[in-house]
Amino acid sequence: MIATQAKLVYQLNKYYSERCQTRKAAIAKTIREVCKVVSDVLKEVEVQEPRFISSLSEIEARFEGMEVIAPNEFEVVLYLNQMGVFNFVDDGSLPGCAVLKLSDGRKRSMSLWVEFITASGYLSARKIRSRFQTLVAQAVDKCSYRDVVKMVADTSEVKLRIRERYVVQITPAFKCTGIWPRSAAQWPMPHIPWPGPNRVAEVKAEGFNLLSKECYSLTGKQSSAESDAWVLQFSEAENRLLMAGCRKRCLSVLKTLRDRHLELPGQPLQSYHMKTLLLYECEKHPRETDWDESCLGDRINGILLQLISCLQCRRCPHYFLPNLDLFQGKPHSALEAAAKQTWRLAREILTNAKSLDKL
Repeated sequence: MIATQAKLVYQLNKYYSERCQTRKAAIAKTIREVCKVVSDVLKEVEVQEPRFISSLSEIEARFEGMEVIAPNEFEVVLYLNQMGVFNFVDDGSLPGCAVLKLSDGRKRSMSLWVEFITASGYLSARKIRSRFQTLVAQAVDKCSYRDVVKMVADTSEVKLRIRERYVVQITPAFKCTGIWPRSAAQWPMPHIPWPGPNRVAEVKAEGFNLLSKECYSLTGKQSSAESDAWVLQFSEAENRLLMAGCRKRCLSVLKTLRDRHLELPGQPLQSYHMKTLLLYECEKHPRETDWDESCLGDRINGILLQLISCLQCRRCPHYFLPNLDLFQGKPHSALEAAAKQTWRLAREILTNAKSLDKL
């Protein structure tokens, strides 16, 4: 048994250094190329409208605010400033979303975003996005990369297609630090020893982002409060939780397996599903010794089996917001196909570690 385990860990480490590192290097190269174009477009936006200041910055060869959705799909989070005069309201009526309401007695004119405030006093995510989209469209025509970049039509999101190969979504956002959403109040679960009080305090201080984007949990419902709502995002908090042990290596292997074998019609699975299930696996195995490199094979198998179970039940709860289902809106047939393919993958890895040479 131990020999089998050691063999799997050896093969996974080989897989990591050959496949995962190659994937990382290719994505890093793409990001540099993509960020040049996006920075140029955002510079033009800033000239027209100084309230949209680019926050895309390179820190130690990493771009802050850049999320990799897939090897050819990215999201740039553009942080807006001065949210001050608004109250943050997440009463659970809009899963995964919150609204920003003008504080009682505060005058609209005190807000930097005065023309985006609705009659009922909400700062409208949709109105800000619509204005931003117009500015980006004009910037694309003026920027020095206009021959290789164009706007993606038929969406209220701000998306650029670059060199016909990459899609980058640019999402206006507010950073919320020092507060924690009520809809995530159940975290951490009192009976689970991970991640420990110090790490919890760090994560909660890190806070979350409010993004102006279409919220898939609201698809089909279009009351005004819903189209004005902001989407909650916890990427910094999640990354902080995955820092120790072999967690990052584990995520890298899962993302590589996803890109190579689970890129399926209907897009049922994204890297974010892998990250979410990895966080749940951390709760199931709360001791740091469970995340020693020698346990990498067990953790990968555990997550793949959990993924199959979620796909079969057609439900994958968000880690911090368990009322939000990450499979919502995904076609059942696509989830079924993904369950079968994940099962084939897991069985292959479980029964024959050497199969990783081909995967």
